[in-house]
Amino acid sequence: MLEVEKGRFVAAVSRVLESVLAPLCASAVVSVLFGMASAQAQSPLFETFAVPAGSAPHDVAPAADGTVWYTAQAQGAVERFDPRSGKADRVQLGAGSAPHGVIVGPDGAAWITDGGQNAIVRVDPKTLAVTRFPLPKDRPNANLNTAVFDKRGHLWFTGQSGIYGELDPGRASMRVFDAPRGPGAYGICVSLDGSLYFASLAGSYLGRIDPASGAAQVIEPPTPNQGARRVWADSKGRIWVSEWSAGKVGVFDPATHQWREWRLPGHDPHAYAIFVDDRDIVWLSEWSANALVRFDPRAERFEVLTLPRPHANVRQIMGRPGEVWLPESGTDHLLRYRSGAADASGH
Repeated sequence: MLEVEKGRFVAAVSRVLESVLAPLCASAVVSVLFGMASAQAQSPLFETFAVPAGSAPHDVAPAADGTVWYTAQAQGAVERFDPRSGKADRVQLGAGSAPHGVIVGPDGAAWITDGGQNAIVRVDPKTLAVTRFPLPKDRPNANLNTAVFDKRGHLWFTGQSGIYGELDPGRASMRVFDAPRGPGAYGICVSLDGSLYFASLAGSYLGRIDPASGAAQVIEPPTPNQGARRVWADSKGRIWVSEWSAGKVGVFDPATHQWREWRLPGHDPHAYAIFVDDRDIVWLSEWSANALVRFDPRAERFEVLTLPRPHANVRQIMGRPGEVWLPESGTDHLLRYRSGAADASGH
């Protein structure tokens, strides 16, 4: 009898709890599902492309034909990858090669700064033939970094050992100059009016190059020892700088000679790569947060997009209208972020 009464009591309590908790459980389920839908809608629009293991892709350069070049720094090669078909053409650059930067020139070729060979290297887009332009013998171990073409079709490049230079491909002639303050010359860009600027990581300054004389003028950012790393020009001729040591993004306006800086979100940020797209949105790779950071200068607003894999080590960013490309040197992957789709969705 006691067992019967106990059973009835438990059943009654269970019915009461069920009637009370069921709506709560249903509400919780709806909340979870809604949260999942929201997270899915807000997830970054990254597409991942694996590259051969051990490549350590350093720089990436989208081409006009839809393909993408990247430097396989750890394997002495450059590869042209077609994200539509998955087809890849790998080109070995020669004994001792350690390619750093790659850009697509006005001739459609891949132009590479090869620190291992101490040379500028061209890869023909049709034949994949390799042509080398070695630095002068009195400029060994330049630690070549980044290159850009000016409006005359001359290639300008930097070397972290403390040099920058100019290559005239038509004449196969080269000039090399000593950078101010010694080692550190890193990223380089050309502005709307054809002016050339480079960043010095070790020297913590922005340099402006006079193309005629080759002399460089030092432009001091507001923050001392900020570690200016890479640079990019926007459509208004302003020069954007990723400040590695300070965790900031800075912009210099040559028209007014004024600077502005913004600290990136998060704890102890480190801004490495920088790229300004066709809408003047600024993109940065942030190593502390393992993230792609989007900065809208008009709204002065940051958006942090966590990368799909930890320790991505994105050292450079490049793009074309509607796309941002990133090489994950730490994971042997390339990433494409659909910036056009993200903008259309309100992000």
